[in-house]
Amino acid sequence: MTTQSSLDSSSAPRVPPLVPPLATLRRRRSAKWRSHPVDVLPLPVAEMDYVLAEPVVQALREAIDRSDAGYAAPTRDLALALCGYAGRAWDWAVDPEHVRTVTDVGLGIVETLRRLVSPGDGVVLSLPVYEPFSWWIREVGALPVEAPLTSRSGSGGEPRLDLDALEEAFAAPQTVAYLLCNPHNPLGLVHSRSELAALAELADRYGVHVLSDEIHAPLTLPGAEFIPFLSVSDAARRRGFAFHSASKGWNLAGLKAATVVTAHPAPKRYVDRLSPHSLFRTGHLGVLATVAAYEHGDAWLAEVVEALDHNRRLLGQLLTQHLPRVGYRPPGAGFLAWLDFRDQFPRLPPSPRSPSDRRSPEARDGADDPAAHLLETARVALTSGLGYGTGGRGFARLNFACAPETLVEAVTRIASVVDGAGG
Repeated sequence: MTTQSSLDSSSAPRVPPLVPPLATLRRRRSAKWRSHPVDVLPLPVAEMDYVLAEPVVQALREAIDRSDAGYAAPTRDLALALCGYAGRAWDWAVDPEHVRTVTDVGLGIVETLRRLVSPGDGVVLSLPVYEPFSWWIREVGALPVEAPLTSRSGSGGEPRLDLDALEEAFAAPQTVAYLLCNPHNPLGLVHSRSELAALAELADRYGVHVLSDEIHAPLTLPGAEFIPFLSVSDAARRRGFAFHSASKGWNLAGLKAATVVTAHPAPKRYVDRLSPHSLFRTGHLGVLATVAAYEHGDAWLAEVVEALDHNRRLLGQLLTQHLPRVGYRPPGAGFLAWLDFRDQFPRLPPSPRSPSDRRSPEARDGADDPAAHLLETARVALTSGLGYGTGGRGFARLNFACAPETLVEAVTRIASVVDGAGG
């Protein structure tokens, strides 16, 4: 157990200042900073508070200085940059001929699904999982099929992929695809090589396509090892698509550039059928920034990983001291904490009703949605667990890619409203 003397907000990594002052952050115009009143501490949206990597800043400044804000060019620059980074970071050999540029990971998955599924087909999810997964499935006319994570023996109680549930779902005749979150958002799970190999074998046996969202992979934290899905076996390469972007690792989500990667002719044929206009829907500045990040952003990324490692441990310390009934497992990747408030808030008043909300007070039980309660009472914005599907009730997601002092303030605010709220 970490003690107060060994870890606090003042013991943050000795790196150049990554987080601007709060007053400077509030001048940002992105969703995180414009979705709530100024008295709310915003920790929901998956944006980092850190300053951009200097190589990225330089690439963008140079583009603006030459008024270079046109369409993305049909070059191999992004593919080659990804190949270089994947080789250094994960010892994964990617063929640049199997890399396709798309607008972002979400659109890449949607457009790939359009080539794979027909209306009414099933696409499997391991819940709780990133909320837009179910949106994307419905967008293409398919139906989400649940195969929730499980806490099996030997995992120390940590949720893992439920291979038995996945086999049952894959065996259904209407199942065509599986959306894998690798690493898994919102829990920060880093799947093992053996798990991924077993998943690939099941997918190959039942003819199921695996679309692996690997957007959080660059932020794998100390003690964990990210394994690219396409690297684990021939079965994975026959059945798999991998989706990569610098948007999470280098905080570039608004610039819009990502890639679809394949490693076998069969899935590549589907990617080759993507619209020839997909490149021109990609942000030119996003491509330039992503190339700079992959080619020259390793040192900055190492600082960020060190800061995130510190913050995930600090958050555990703060919760132990001030909110001991909030369940928390430090993530193995990313900057999102999946917090279990079920013991802390077994009883809460109904969540506030909007004019369009026709639910009864019982249906709006605040204990199901602690994020709504904490926004109203503590003025801390978290992401509601309800959108993550089965396993999300009573949970909330917290973004800890911020200054350590911000984490201290967030937990202090939350702890201040516990008394009298079922705590």
